[in-house]
Amino acid sequence: MTAAKAPKRDRKPAAKKRRDPDLAPAAGGTRDEYGIFDFGYVGDAGATAHYADPNYYSSTYQNRRHDVAYYVQKARASRGPVLEYGVGNGRVALHIARAGIELEGVDLSPAMLADFEERLSQEPAQVRARVRLHQGDMRSVRLDRRFPLVIAPFNALLHLYDRRDMEAFLSCVREHLTPDGRFLFDFSLPQPADLARDPARRYPAPPLKHPETGETVRYAEAFEYDPLRQLLLVRIELEPEAESPAYSVPLTHRQYFPREMEALLHYNGFGEILYTADFTDQAADKSVDSIVVSCRLSAATG
Repeated sequence: MTAAKAPKRDRKPAAKKRRDPDLAPAAGGTRDEYGIFDFGYVGDAGATAHYADPNYYSSTYQNRRHDVAYYVQKARASRGPVLEYGVGNGRVALHIARAGIELEGVDLSPAMLADFEERLSQEPAQVRARVRLHQGDMRSVRLDRRFPLVIAPFNALLHLYDRRDMEAFLSCVREHLTPDGRFLFDFSLPQPADLARDPARRYPAPPLKHPETGETVRYAEAFEYDPLRQLLLVRIELEPEAESPAYSVPLTHRQYFPREMEALLHYNGFGEILYTADFTDQAADKSVDSIVVSCRLSAATG
C-alpha cells in the first residue's frame, strides 16, 4: 500500500507581523483588554487570531454551505485552474478539487494551511494532485501563472485595511488573471446597526461546545467601530463553564461600501463589475447581506 503523498506546497515566508505577545497561540485569544485603536494593519491579531485554531474555525462555520456551492459552480464553469486567496483550511477549495478542478491557494496562516494539508492527506490521490498551497501575503505572492478564475471567498478582502493594501492586492490579481478571466469575491454589506452599537455592551449568543475540549462555552460579542478608518472590531468573548479562564478573540473587518468598492476596482484596472446578492445570480438590493462581485480586467489593462 502506497503512503499518501503530501500536497504540493511552496513554503514562502509570511510577511512580518506585529503580534501581541499575550495572544494564546492555541486559542488565538487574549485575556488582556484591547480596543479598536490596537488594530488596523494587515497581519495583526485582528486579522489572524480568528484563524489560529482551525478546529474551532471549522466547527463554527460547518453549516456555511451556500457560498461553497456557488464557488464550486463558478469553478466548474471556468474549467480551471482556479486561484483562491484566503484559502484557509480548504472550506471552499477542497470541494472545488473534489469537483475535478485544479486549484492553487494562498493564505497567511500556517495553522490553517497545515490543517488543510491534513485534510488533503485523507483524500484520494487524484484530489490531492489538483491542489497546490502557498503560504504568504496575498498582497505580494507571485505564482508566475495566470488563471481563468481568481476567487477570494468569505470576506477575505475585509482584512485589507487601507487603499494601499487593496491596491497591492489588486495588482497581484491582475498579474494572475488570464485576459478573459474573472475575479470573483464576496464581502458583507456594512450594517448601520452594527456600526452604531455601544462598545461597552455585550450581545450574548447560545453557548457552544469547544471542538477539542468538549467544554461548554458561553459566547458573546461586542462591537466597536472607528468611522474614520471604517474599521469594525468584533470582540468574540468566550467563557468556559468549567474552570478554564475566559478569553477573547478579536476580529477586525474593514467596512467597504458598495460604491467605494466599485471605484477601487475601476481605478485599479477592472471593468464589467457586476454585483449580485447572497451567492445567487440575482441583482443585489437593499436587503442583501453579502454582495458577490464579479469583474474582468478592463480593456486597457487586458
